[in-house]
Amino acid sequence: MDFKELLAYKKSFELAMEIFEISKFFPQEEKYSLTDQIRRSSRSVSANIAESYRKRRYTNHFISKLTDSDAENSETNVWLEFALKCEYINQEKFESLNTKSFEIGKLINYMINNPSKFGCSV
Repeated sequence: MDFKELLAYKKSFELAMEIFEISKFFPQEEKYSLTDQIRRSSRSVSANIAESYRKRRYTNHFISKLTDSDAENSETNVWLEFALKCEYINQEKFESLNTKSFEIGKLINYMINNPSKFGCSV
């Protein structure tokens, strides 16, 4: 199986693309702060899932990269909250994105807690 078939990867990639699209409308003065940060952290979720899957031969490396992915997902959530409070997104959009982020976190944590189901030898 390829990492692109993992549900956590698919959902995190979709969320990163959705964040990319909405961040196009953030103010220009946010380009090197909020816009850049939220794009980087949301993309890192998927990138770390991909890396973890390639390192699944070594359970500790697999879990470590997934932990990084989970942290990036949490960071993305913080940036979404800033976007809401700065009124760059509305409450409805925040709740939608937040729900997706929460679901991705649950999927990542499932992988962390069940490495053998993803090809790791425990």
